[in-house]
Amino acid sequence: MVYHILVASYTNEIYTLAFEPEAPSLTLISTLTVGHHPSWITPHPTDKSIVFAGVEQADGKIVVLKYDDAGYGSVVAEISSGGADPCSVLALGNELLVGNYSSGQLTSVPLSTEPQYLAADKASTIQFSGTGPNKERQEGSHLHQVIRHPTRDEVLVPDLGSDKTRRLVREADGQWVEKGAVTYKPGSGPRHVAFHEDVLYTVLELTSEVSAHRLPPLPAEPTLLDTVPTVLAFPPPPASADMLAAEILAPPPNAAFPTPYLFVSNRNDPSPAGDVIAVFAPADGEGKIGAVAEVRSGLRHLRGMEFGGPDGRWLVAGGVLGGGVKVFERVDGGKGLRELAQVEVAAPTGFLWL
Repeated sequence: MVYHILVASYTNEIYTLAFEPEAPSLTLISTLTVGHHPSWITPHPTDKSIVFAGVEQADGKIVVLKYDDAGYGSVVAEISSGGADPCSVLALGNELLVGNYSSGQLTSVPLSTEPQYLAADKASTIQFSGTGPNKERQEGSHLHQVIRHPTRDEVLVPDLGSDKTRRLVREADGQWVEKGAVTYKPGSGPRHVAFHEDVLYTVLELTSEVSAHRLPPLPAEPTLLDTVPTVLAFPPPPASADMLAAEILAPPPNAAFPTPYLFVSNRNDPSPAGDVIAVFAPADGEGKIGAVAEVRSGLRHLRGMEFGGPDGRWLVAGGVLGGGVKVFERVDGGKGLRELAQVEVAAPTGFLWL
């Protein structure tokens, strides 16, 4: 069986890869030009042939793409993102939420059944503000992810610029309103979050750490449980200052992999073996995160990765600055990763298994 994987990038293209696990092989089969830095892609909630991509530029864009069963796509529409540099896009039941990184705006666009698929004339925007002590990276609000809570009608938005993850709920009129926040130590820069049971895990980009917060329903406040570094040993300065944590994933346990783990990507490791994918055990009964394993990826600037396939048995990851895209297989009960296939594409940033 062949699996198709879409690859977002820091080029002007979105790639389609064909992954054949039996071979194993990973092949570039299609390239679609969509605009400057289409770094984040997300599927339509009901029509899996439709994909939305954020185009990171000063006048941010959202492009609507349509793919056939063979993995070949076309651009069917383009609208404003409502801000600058949209780096996270989330399609919910009846709307598309867009996190505009540079301008600190969250845009909501109703989904449409018409061929454009987005009702741009009915879009609304929330402006956030906030700063942190890092004057180069935290001079304003910087929304880095938009993600829905897995069991509650709550959307969380990590804001790297203000050292908080904003908690939004939908009011009776359908508008999203901030009702609380998870706060972090100044200068840590929350980037992405993941969930396991009642605990929120956050990868802190600027300090290369992972934090765990118990997250009860609003209006209750979260409780910090633990914070640990994203690698066991950092290289000596000045190289350590360039390392930045990027992605965090918490694949749900299943029959094939019953033990839960967290997977965290790191960037800019000077080792010739490439960046580390760190594996952690979720917070234990005492609230402590456990370091389990580290996998040298052979990738440079490992920004994005995503699980896919039956039981989430494969992990696709890419190096923006080198190494292309690789598919790893989960081994050793799910805590280990074994490289299966690789292909060279330019500046991969994110992935979607079709």
